Amino acid sequence: MKRALVAFVCGLVFGAGLIISQMSNPAKVIGFLDITGKWDPSLALVMGGAVVVFGVLYRLALRQGTPLFAPRFSLPEKESLDAPLMVGALIFGVGWGLGGFCPGPAIVSAAFGDARVWAFVAAMIAGMLVYRIGLRRTHD
Repeated sequence: MKRALVAFVCGLVFGAGLIISQMSNPAKVIGFLDITGKWDPSLALVMGGAVVVFGVLYRLALRQGTPLFAPRFSLPEKESLDAPLMVGALIFGVGWGLGGFCPGPAIVSAAFGDARVWAFVAAMIAGMLVYRIGLRRTHD
């Protein structure tokens, strides 16, 4: 129960940050990607700030030895780039550029009831399901 509560609070903080920084607004993302038109650098500032905060807190958290609300850290084991990662990153980037959303902001924006956002979230979920089905077949 404690882990679920912590995850919920973290999600609320993350969602609030997306709303405050306007990263749940696809026009901001499209403006950032429009380097030949009316370019909006605010996304780069938000991402840069997030990377700095994450980098500092990540190092501090690892010094703790164990997390506060879990028995151990769950860190990635793979250190190399492979074809599935690169293809996934390409699909993610194309979807982000076309839709103006990545998964977090899309879910936050879905709460506002825009049908276009719901279509994006539905397509995102469909993609996840297709991946799971494909992954299950490769492991059988």
